[in-house]
Amino acid sequence: MPAVSPRARRLALCSAPVLALLAVAAFAPLPFTVAQPGSTVNVLGSDRGKQVISVSGTGTRKTAGQLRMTTILATGPDATVRVKDVVSGWFATDRAVMPHDSVYVGGTTEEIERHNSEEMRESQSSATSAALGYLHRSPRDVKVTLRLADVGGPSAGLLFSLGIVDKLDGDGSGGDLTGGRTIAGTGTIDAKGKVGAVGGVPLKTQAAKRDGATVFLVPKAECADATAELPKGLRLIPVTTLKGAVTALRALRSGDAVPHC
Repeated sequence: MPAVSPRARRLALCSAPVLALLAVAAFAPLPFTVAQPGSTVNVLGSDRGKQVISVSGTGTRKTAGQLRMTTILATGPDATVRVKDVVSGWFATDRAVMPHDSVYVGGTTEEIERHNSEEMRESQSSATSAALGYLHRSPRDVKVTLRLADVGGPSAGLLFSLGIVDKLDGDGSGGDLTGGRTIAGTGTIDAKGKVGAVGGVPLKTQAAKRDGATVFLVPKAECADATAELPKGLRLIPVTTLKGAVTALRALRSGDAVPHC
């Protein structure tokens, strides 16, 4: 057997700890979440047998078309994500690797669920205030109830507001705000109607296209993310306010110029 040189011995000794660390890293949990396109829900319709938007105190319109809020489906807060999951997620177009803390806020699963539920409640309240404010309707006379099962967080705010506007006023001229189309989107909204960014947009556009949408409303700040992996046949409309979103949908319905990313 040939003699092993001192240099080879040193390399072997140095490589052993590195290989050991790599082996540990390959099986160690990492602070990431892997997400994929989630479900979409037509806010003008029903979810699990109950109307998503219910209005009392005033009459509502019969609507056509769809306004679909979009979600992402992420690995659970306690799920173990390893190196192989992260690497495969980086190279997949139907998955995304996201920092755990950007998806889940809180320590325990119970804390995270409470946080997401509270964000949804706040989002629904803001969406109602924004829509009624836009329509110059008093919340003392119009009561809006929003129901959506198993969805947390604030990202459905814009679509909730648009749904309320469509049910109460349509496009303002007797027609549907959707123009009969299936329109999807995402975005937070505050009580004054300002639209905010949400994250996970490339996955949400995939969910929208899968479920039949031809138009996607995206917070303007996330145009670059949305265009990076935009499904073919899905038209992006950037928005910054509820008023701007309504104006863009009216323009789309009448064939006028519409903002684009």
